[in-house]
Amino acid sequence: MAFQTQTFEITTGDREAAVDVTERCTAFLAAVAPGRSGLLNVFVPHATAGIAVLETGAGSDEDLLALLRDLVPADDRWRHRHGSPGHGRDHVVPGLVAPHATLPVVDGQLALGVWQSVVLIDTNGDNPRRTLRLSFLG
Repeated sequence: MAFQTQTFEITTGDREAAVDVTERCTAFLAAVAPGRSGLLNVFVPHATAGIAVLETGAGSDEDLLALLRDLVPADDRWRHRHGSPGHGRDHVVPGLVAPHATLPVVDGQLALGVWQSVVLIDTNGDNPRRTLRLSFLG
């Protein structure tokens, strides 16, 4: 059993974003795990971002961002007050959208459902650059 890991920088911009990182995951697996089976861990080491597995392209990614705006509004209720107004909510989001996902890999391929994608969820416009760590164990 071997462990391989790599980090990538991703620009999410100055607004809420749902960034599909499935191709990054696929390329990483092609490089480090051709034909192998195991687990891929996708991790974003930031206090204000998360990883979701969901459908993209049909609006689910935007629906998730809208749901987070409704559930966790960017207003002045938050005790965590540094950054732009309402930024404290960004520090609560990873409690709802975990900063990691562990996914099955079979014969070097992500074993996702037909419509599933791996998506970086970032509600923090104060930090437009994110690090994504991919780790394969298998």
